[in-house]
Amino acid sequence: MSLQTIFLLSFIGLAAGMLSGMVGIGGGVVLVPALVFMLGLTQHQAQGTSLFVLSMPVLILAVVNYWQTGNVNWRFGLVIASTFIIGAFLGSKLTLRLPEAWVKLIFGILMAYVSFQLISAGYTGIQKNEP
Repeated sequence: MSLQTIFLLSFIGLAAGMLSGMVGIGGGVVLVPALVFMLGLTQHQAQGTSLFVLSMPVLILAVVNYWQTGNVNWRFGLVIASTFIIGAFLGSKLTLRLPEAWVKLIFGILMAYVSFQLISAGYTGIQKNEP
């Protein structure tokens, strides 16, 4: 794995962790689109890798299903998981200093942006008759 890839994965982990700490999101909403759009993983690979990051406490059985079909990137997941912890800590510290209205605004903007990206990607796939 290149230094650039490790840096990008670390950035994704920190960002997802911070958003998780700030507004209670991070897994599917941040990690999956970031892995698809920034690192070129397939949707299944991104979902499997995201579940790996979140699996430590609860989701181990879902990760096993993705792993059995070859859709978990363990190396990516380990780098993101280790930096996610730091990002969650920093994000929770930051959000507790912001007014609730700002936190709601950040959350709403992020959700709208991610929704638009996923809808656009899905529409493009439909137009190309992809499964």
